[in-house]
Amino acid sequence: MALVAAFVVTYTSDWAIFKLRGSPSGKVTVNRYLTVPLKGNKQEFDYLGSSDVPCSVSLFPQAGQSPCWRLRRNSNQGANL
Repeated sequence: MALVAAFVVTYTSDWAIFKLRGSPSGKVTVNRYLTVPLKGNKQEFDYLGSSDVPCSVSLFPQAGQSPCWRLRRNSNQGANL
């Protein structure tokens, strides 16, 4: 019960700070790859290019955007074919 309460307090305070700061957002450059399955359980990775992705400057996802810290840590994003 204490863990749930701590999560609720943390998320609520993150949301309040995000709104008080005027919903700050940033952009992170993300590299996109396409994973193509090949014979013999092998895979081919095709580079699709890089693009700027909008993100929220917060601890948790806010306003439908991922947090910037998460996109910076995972700047290579893949998609399966």
